[in-house]
Amino acid sequence: MKYLALAAGMLAASAAVAETPELTVYTYDSFVSDWGPGPVVEKAFEETCGCDLKFVGAGDGAALLARIKLEGERTDADVVLGLDTNLIAAAAETGLFAEHAVTADYDMPVDWTDPHFVPYDWGLFAFVHNADRDAPANFRALADSDLKIVIQDPRSSTPGLGLLLWVKAAYGDEARAIWDGLADNIVTVTKGWSEAYGLFLEGEADMVLSYTTSPAYHVIAEEDTSKAAAMFDEGHLAQIEVAGVLASSDQKDLAGAFLQFMVTEAFQSAIPTTNWMYPVVVPEAGLPEGFGDLPAPDRVLLAPVDSAAAMRDEALAEWLDALSQ
Repeated sequence: MKYLALAAGMLAASAAVAETPELTVYTYDSFVSDWGPGPVVEKAFEETCGCDLKFVGAGDGAALLARIKLEGERTDADVVLGLDTNLIAAAAETGLFAEHAVTADYDMPVDWTDPHFVPYDWGLFAFVHNADRDAPANFRALADSDLKIVIQDPRSSTPGLGLLLWVKAAYGDEARAIWDGLADNIVTVTKGWSEAYGLFLEGEADMVLSYTTSPAYHVIAEEDTSKAAAMFDEGHLAQIEVAGVLASSDQKDLAGAFLQFMVTEAFQSAIPTTNWMYPVVVPEAGLPEGFGDLPAPDRVLLAPVDSAAAMRDEALAEWLDALSQ
């Protein structure tokens, strides 16, 4: 009888595991790192969903879209988290994403009405440097300096793409000349943000493309005030990061619940001190103290979503041509 009871127990446990729905979310590597939002978000959502939330790191943001395009309807992903406003038009054109029904009281630089994608954080691109070093006030001054910079590849990285669109939004037809000037400042171009920031911290460059919020990490997590974000008088390009549900998902209700969870207190309160970005819905307690001292640019630039693809193609061609000289 003991063996029959043991066997019955094992069968019941196996059935329970089999009945637990699994939600697969493709995202970028830093999101699922030990210090990123992934572990906090996974624990909080699983406490409410009765499911197994599975994050899959897939490089940087731009690499996510490339992977989804390659996998198409065969993808294992239910949700893609980590695209941004510079990629959502191209993502929607694939026809691979379903519409959502999420509503929230957003606090962002733009009104949000996109039918396919839900925002979860936002930030402003900036070059981070050691605070004891004088920083240039614009791209022209950076190009005229002997400062060495690390940037990310726009073909695989959303910050890298953001830099191209930042220069294009600020300079228009003069963007190519800016890249001609910047070419000899670039130490290397990395695949993603993590590699670039690591090289900067190791002293391999004077500045790294990141965000105005990056110094807050050093202040809050390390009690280190030695990093600063350079303020450029051309303005700073805003990045809004988003998530969307795959139309091929067999867990659409659960995926929709996850997108709605993204704009709740449990998710949004984790963003400032794990992803080091601004939340799209300000938590009840407000922003952490270290965020209050962050500089604010005089101008916030936005790349129009409907023309981002054409703008990206032109900017990428200018960038490749300038760096190949």
